[in-house]
Formats: sequence, C-alpha cells, structure tokens
Amino acid sequence: MSGNFLALAQPGVQQLSPYVPGKPVDELARELNLDPANIVKLASNENPLGPSPKVLAAIREELVELTRYPDGNGFALKSLLAQKCGVELNQVTLGNGSNDILELVGRAYLAPGLNAVFSEHAFAVYPIVTQAVGADAKVIPAKDWGHDLPAMLAAIDAQTRVVFIANPNNPTGTWFDAQALDDFLQDVPEHVLVVLDEAYIEYAEGGDLPDGLDFLAAYPNLLVSRTFSKAYGLASLRVGYALSTAVVADVLNRVRQPFNVNSLALSAACAALKDAEYLEEGRRINESGMLQLQNGLRELGLGWIPSKGNFICVDLAQVAAPVFQGLLREGVIVRPVANYGMPNHLRITIGLPAENSRFLEALAKVLARG
Repeated sequence: MSGNFLALAQPGVQQLSPYVPGKPVDELARELNLDPANIVKLASNENPLGPSPKVLAAIREELVELTRYPDGNGFALKSLLAQKCGVELNQVTLGNGSNDILELVGRAYLAPGLNAVFSEHAFAVYPIVTQAVGADAKVIPAKDWGHDLPAMLAAIDAQTRVVFIANPNNPTGTWFDAQALDDFLQDVPEHVLVVLDEAYIEYAEGGDLPDGLDFLAAYPNLLVSRTFSKAYGLASLRVGYALSTAVVADVLNRVRQPFNVNSLALSAACAALKDAEYLEEGRRINESGMLQLQNGLRELGLGWIPSKGNFICVDLAQVAAPVFQGLLREGVIVRPVANYGMPNHLRITIGLPAENSRFLEALAKVLARG
C-alpha cells in the first residue's frame, strides 16, 4: 500500500518548486561531452578570484580536528563579527549560509494565517521559506525592476510578520538609498520584522549603498543578513550571519540546528574577515569587470539593468532560453531568470577579464546564428 505523499505534504510545500541552482561545470561537461577545463561558469555569483591563501592556510590547520564537533556557539567568529560590526556578541546569529538565516526567520516568525511581504523579481528563497511553513506570500509588483518600498509598506497588514528586502537585489542588481530605507523603516509597524538581505553589500564603494548596520540601533525590528559566499569567496563552505537585537537573535537560536556551521567554515570565515587585501582585490576585479561587460553589451546593441552586485542582468529583447542553450553549447554557463518573471533576461556573474571576454565572444556568436 502506498500513499500520495505529495498530497500529504503541507499545502504550501505542495505549491513549491525546488530551488534550481546554477548548472555545475561537471554536469555540462557530461551532457555535451565538453572539456571541463574549457567551460566558463558565470551563473552563480561566485567570486572569480578563487579562495584567499590565508583562508586555505586556516582550513589546513583545522583539518586535524575533523573528528571533533565544531563550536556550536561559533564564539571566535561571532567575536570578530561583533567587533567589526560594532554590535554585542549576543546580537550575532550564525547560519549555514545566509539562506539558513532566512530559513530561521521563517520558522521562528511565520505560520499558517500569517504572511510575509517581498518584491516581485526578488530572491527565490523568500517564497520558499514563507510557503514551507504555511504562511502566505504577498508579492508586490516591482518598480523599474526594483523594490517599490512604498507599495510594500502599504501591503503590510495585521497578519504580516516579516518583510524581506534586499539591497542590492538578486537577480536584478537594483538598489535603494539610505533615505528610502530610513523612510521605510520609520513606517513599518513594530510587530513586523524587516529582514534586510545584504548578501552583496561588500561590493559597494563608499556611500553607494546604505549600510544596514547604521540603522540597527534605531530600529529594533530590523535584522541584517549577510554572507561569506560572495565577496569573501567561501560559497562552498556555507557560512552567513545575521545582526539584530539580542532578543531576535535569541529567538533564532531557539530554532537553529546545533552545529549548523562546520569547523572548516568557522575557521575560514575568521581568516577571511582579517584579509582586507583579498576583499579589496575582489572589489577592483568586480568594478573593472562590470565596465568590461557593459562596454561589450553596448557594442552588441543590448541593454541591461544597472547593478550594484557582482552580476549584471542582460535584456536580450527576446525569449532568453534559446540564447542560454546556445551559450551552453559554447561552454559558457550563465543564469536564466525566467523563474523570476524575467523571460527575456540572463543574469551574468562578473568574472575575470578572460572569462568576461569569453562570454561576450560566445554571446556574439550565438546572437549572430539567430
């Protein structure tokens, strides 16, 4: 006897589709019989520099302790983050990537009969964590591909418990300034937790983007979520963190899995925080690479959405799926974003100069073939 285990699942889960990550290099090599060494992956907003040598040294030192559980409290990393971010130790929550932080928020604050508010074209994990716990998702139409903060504010009701906002937003790269953020936070009701997702904040230069940490003291219903996966180059190790009031951090730690951040990730993140040169080099590569791609796209007569991340969303002015498939045959992996309601766009991660050139050459070839 067998049951219908899809029908038995929680209704919100039944309506979800599994998250689809960027295609791995090895998978494309198998599918099209390509040499993995000749494949360029610009699909997942990964750091093209490779890991910092200081990070690799820290991991090597930690390897001898693989039989031991990690520090479940992550004291060393939390101490460094508290010092760097100007908060108390008890305001830091560690996650298995920042996705884990979003999941903790959903489990702690959302439930059937409650809702979360977020923007159209926003990160796919927001609806996943919302619907997985049976809460309703209130998706607010985007404005110029970005967050319409006044409209999001107007959508908040008595059943709203969480608002997810991202600055810059993935996959569009759009952003809002400090005044817009402050105006929004001033009017959000006290019973609503605002999750400010700053996964790409390290790519900002100077005052390009508001720093969520500047608003923490004034707004106790604010949580700032960040990650080591992007600018710090630790995507495979999965380590992120949240900064909030001590009360919110305590709530999240009640649902956080023990040992959710492994020992190698903890050591690597500590080393990464101390490696200012690596971070600065990453910013430089990203800035020059963004200009390289913009110039190349302009020569091809294509438009794009201005971005403050380490990626750019290209407007192909046609359905993007055939172009995506053509690029795969050329050994170039990018990210289709039709699942974000953007069927004519492709998201391109900023790579090293040679990788960017390879993409532009492949794109020109695919477009010429029609």
